[in-house]
Amino acid sequence: MSGAMRLLHTSDWHLGRSFHRENLIGAQSAFLDHLVDTIRERRIDVVAVAGDLYDRALPSVDAVRLFDRALSRIRETGARAVLISGNHDSMTRMSFATGLIDASGVHLRSSLDGVGAPVVVDDEHGPVAFYGIPYLDPELARHQWDLPERGHATAVGYAMDLVRADLAERPGTRSVVLSHAFVTGGEPSDSERDISVGGASHVPVRVYDGVDYVALGHLHGRQAITPSVRYAGSPLAYSFSEEHHVKGCWVVELDADGLADAEFVEAPVPRPLARIRGRIEDLLTLPEWDSHTDHWLQITLTDPRRPAHPMDRLRERFPHTLVLDFAPEGAAPDTRPVAASVADRSERQVVADFVEWARGTPATPEEEALVNTAVEQVRSQEGTR
Repeated sequence: MSGAMRLLHTSDWHLGRSFHRENLIGAQSAFLDHLVDTIRERRIDVVAVAGDLYDRALPSVDAVRLFDRALSRIRETGARAVLISGNHDSMTRMSFATGLIDASGVHLRSSLDGVGAPVVVDDEHGPVAFYGIPYLDPELARHQWDLPERGHATAVGYAMDLVRADLAERPGTRSVVLSHAFVTGGEPSDSERDISVGGASHVPVRVYDGVDYVALGHLHGRQAITPSVRYAGSPLAYSFSEEHHVKGCWVVELDADGLADAEFVEAPVPRPLARIRGRIEDLLTLPEWDSHTDHWLQITLTDPRRPAHPMDRLRERFPHTLVLDFAPEGAAPDTRPVAASVADRSERQVVADFVEWARGTPATPEEEALVNTAVEQVRSQEGTR
């Protein structure tokens, strides 16, 4: 669209995160390559990153280097960048030197002090004000802003009041809000960190009334709460609950009247993931599972009894199996207590009972021999202390 300002809305990079012990730094780097290519191809004017830039408050050296390189490459395209901190980021650390880097065209908002003070970017239709609302810890926000109660809705509501008050002093200015929160109606996955505080974790969408576009972060699945209030989701899947997610970012266009269009651009998938289930022999032999040999897998075995060495056997066909569960077909819930009286039982008997309880079959002679060896070693070590 000629004359429209183009925004790229992304979020929840979680740089430095792993997936069931699989290092994802290479996949995250590949996503950022795709992001930079998209910025160039779509002639993006402003990149809006809605929080959870890192996966933890003290990120790894590799994660910091990747983030530094990403910001430099974004600026090399000519695009500006507006970013906020999320609940995984350190608010204090992320706000370091923001006044200095503002001059470079990278605007990181990670402080309550800056809420309501926009980054203003002009196009041929006039100014667009970008307001950053970082993740607001309800207790910190309550004390700093002297709020009447503790809760996410109250904190974000007050922040949006600051936004609207500033915007009222800018007639004719279009507006974009970046916010990291759990908006009512959003669909969570298993990989977001719980931000509930006294049951008041959700923020009603009406809180964001009065602005042209809201770039949300926190939930890891892309979704449009309303046409102008959207989650971009995480660029990679961070839990098996996201097996059907389509990952990527929103390309948003603002014309002279405000929001004109939003298109989702898919990101590359480093390795597909899936959850499959069945008996171990079926999974190892049936051709219907051939298409899953290159997936990251969560496998649930339904054999009536636990097979021996299941993970080793499964990884011969499915080398990227990460999670193994057991759900025997037709089995009633096991209500037997794990702990029983052990005062009159030997160590070998206790271990044998546990093996039979956990697996449903007695220990084999080979396993009994291993237990005997282990018990003797422990006794020998105890005797030398």
